Amino acid sequence: MISWIYLGVAVIFEIAVAISAGKAEGFTNLWWTIATLVSGAIATFFLSLALLVFDVGVGYAIWTSVAGVGIVILGAMFFGERLTAKKICGIALVIGGVIGLRLSGAA
Repeated sequence: MISWIYLGVAVIFEIAVAISAGKAEGFTNLWWTIATLVSGAIATFFLSLALLVFDVGVGYAIWTSVAGVGIVILGAMFFGERLTAKKICGIALVIGGVIGLRLSGAA
């Protein structure tokens, strides 16, 4: 159970990495650059804790998939990005894949 919490924390910080990197303007904005690097380090740390239990491929796939969905949703909610039918279909496919990985008994 704790491995899922670690993975959830890693996802949250991976989303922060993407948002920070977008604001870092090619790493020319110092504070957003620092936020990107710190968030990335924290995300990687918690992912490594989760991978003590998860198979590496499964844990990494869930981490990147859930973070990707979160980034798309937050982009639509807060950054004016369009949430199209194709994006919604893609999100549904990703969620289906994550459920399939979970049902595989990987952790």
